[in-house]
Amino acid sequence: MIHPHTELRFISDEMGYGVFAKKFLPKGTITWVQDIFDREFSDEEIRKMDPVHRELAETYCFRNSKGYHVLCWDNGRFVNHSFRSNCFTTPYNFEIAVRDIQAGEELTDDYGYLNISSPFKAMDEGTSRKMVYPDDILTFHKEWDAQLIETMPCVPKVQQDMKNLISDELWQQIEAIAAGQKQMDSILVCHFPGAVTTANGHRAKQRH
Repeated sequence: MIHPHTELRFISDEMGYGVFAKKFLPKGTITWVQDIFDREFSDEEIRKMDPVHRELAETYCFRNSKGYHVLCWDNGRFVNHSFRSNCFTTPYNFEIAVRDIQAGEELTDDYGYLNISSPFKAMDEGTSRKMVYPDDILTFHKEWDAQLIETMPCVPKVQQDMKNLISDELWQQIEAIAAGQKQMDSILVCHFPGAVTTANGHRAKQRH
């Protein structure tokens, strides 16, 4: 589920749609949580689909660490890629804002941790990275872990409109990590090494 204070907006013919904040979301805000409505499909289920639904699955799904294709049931599937993303996945099936997101600002992810199936050239943002590769998480996990560790102390301190989707046990872990009492799992736990054929979803195709 995407944060409730967001909305879908058309950007351009090239970019398509994107998800934008309707109000200020401070650093540490939980912006997306995988919930019970998000559907998971196996490779076999994808292969058995008729061409229309198979194309939809390949367009709108991302792949998790277990190799399942995850279809977000709401606007979460429209979050675009950025090498300077303001949201980041965690090892715990939710995403957080890694810096303040202003009202009217687009929410973005780095597709490098979404187990895409093949490289794609992204929009040039003036960064050293120009391509997104299936194994980016193996290259950048230390950098991404450091960014998450720096942000985690903010999570218990800001208003969390999605806290009801986080189990009490997981929230206790988050508080312990934020307080420096527990080591955060590496983002490497999100990696699925077998994502080589059918995981090229909307997050890899449309988002730039």
